[in-house]
Amino acid sequence: MIRVLIYLVIILAGACLSPLLAGKTGYVYIAFLDWQLETNLLFAVMALIIFFALLQLLEWLLVTMLNLVLSSRYLPRRWRRNAARKHTLTGALALAEEDWPAAEKAMQKGAEAGELPALNYLAAARAAQRQFKNEERDEYLNKAAQLPLATQAVTTTRVRYYMQQGELEKAREQLDKLQPSSKSKAPVLQLALELYQSQLDWQALKLLLPTLRKKQLLDNEEYELLNQRVNNALLAQAALRNEQELEKCWHWLSRQERSQQPNMAQYALGLAGFNRREDALKLLNKALKKEPCAAVLEVLPKIFEPQDSETLKLLKNLEPKLENHADYQHCMAQIHELCREFSLARAAWERLCHLLPRKEYWLALAKLQEQLADNQGAFKSYKQAAKCD
Repeated sequence: MIRVLIYLVIILAGACLSPLLAGKTGYVYIAFLDWQLETNLLFAVMALIIFFALLQLLEWLLVTMLNLVLSSRYLPRRWRRNAARKHTLTGALALAEEDWPAAEKAMQKGAEAGELPALNYLAAARAAQRQFKNEERDEYLNKAAQLPLATQAVTTTRVRYYMQQGELEKAREQLDKLQPSSKSKAPVLQLALELYQSQLDWQALKLLLPTLRKKQLLDNEEYELLNQRVNNALLAQAALRNEQELEKCWHWLSRQERSQQPNMAQYALGLAGFNRREDALKLLNKALKKEPCAAVLEVLPKIFEPQDSETLKLLKNLEPKLENHADYQHCMAQIHELCREFSLARAAWERLCHLLPRKEYWLALAKLQEQLADNQGAFKSYKQAAKCD
C-alpha cells in the first residue's frame, strides 16, 4: 500500500512538472555492449514508473499463487474439520432432545476429525449407555481413554455406568483406580459415597466421611445421621465376627461417639451376645439415668431379665417424663410381659396402640387379652388390627 502511494505521488509530481519542462525534455543515452538506447528524460521516467508498476503486479500475482498452492494442500483437512464441527453440533442438539441413536451417530462421526475427540467419544458413550448398547459404549470409552488428559474422566464415567447397571464389583474396581481422598474432586467423592453405601462397605465410608464433610458434600445434619448409621453398622458387623473385633471397633470410635446412646445400645447388644449381659446392662443403665433414646429402649427388652430390678426401677422412674412416648410404652409392655406383670403389660400395650396404632401392636394386645381371658377385648383389638391393613 505504501509503495502504491509513493508511485501515485511520483505520477502526480510528473503531471504537475511536465508543463514546466515542455521544450526541455532532456536527453538519456544508455549503452550496454552492442545494445544502445536513446530517448528523452520524460519518457525514461515514465518507462521506469510503468516498469516498477508491472513488477509490483507480478510480485502480487506470484504471492497469491503461492498462497493458493500451499493452502490447497490442507483443504481436505479443513473440510473434514468443518464437517466434524457440524456433526458435533448435530450430536449436541440430539443429546439435548434425548434422541440417543442420532446423538451416538453424530458424535461418533464428529470424533474422527474433531478438535476435542474425547468429548465426542464420551458423549457417544452416554448415548450408547441410554440405549443399553454396552459393547459400543465400552468401545467409545476405550478410544477416549487413549487420548491425553481423558483417563480420569473416562474412569469416572465407567464407575457411574457400572453403578447404573448394578455391576457394583466392576464399579468398585474402577473407583479404586481413582483412589478417593481429600485430593479428589467432588464427583469422584459423590460416587464413592453412593458405591460404598450400596456395597455396605462401612469401614471405607467411615474413613471417607471427614473428607465429605470438609468438602461440604454433606451438611451437618446429613453427616451426623450418616455417621451414626455407619457406627451402628460397624458395631453390628464386628459383633457377628468375634468379641475381639467388637472391642476393637468400639475403641476405634472417638470418645464423643462412644458416649452417643445409639452406639452404646448397639455395643451393649453385642456384649450380651458374648455372655457379657451384666456389662451391657451397666452401659444401658447409664443411659437410663438420663433421657434414653429410642435405640436404648428398643435394645433393653432383648437383654433384660426379671431379676434386673435396678434396670426396672430406672425405667419406672422415667414414666412421668416418657408416658406419652411410643418407644417407652413399647419397651415397658415387653418388660412387663417378661416380668409376668400382665395387667401392667396390657395397660402399656393399650397406651401404645393409642399413641401409635399399628397392626403389630394391636395383634400383640389381642394375644395378651386372650391370655387374660378378655375375649371381647381381644375381638376388638383384632378388629382394629384388620383396619390397619
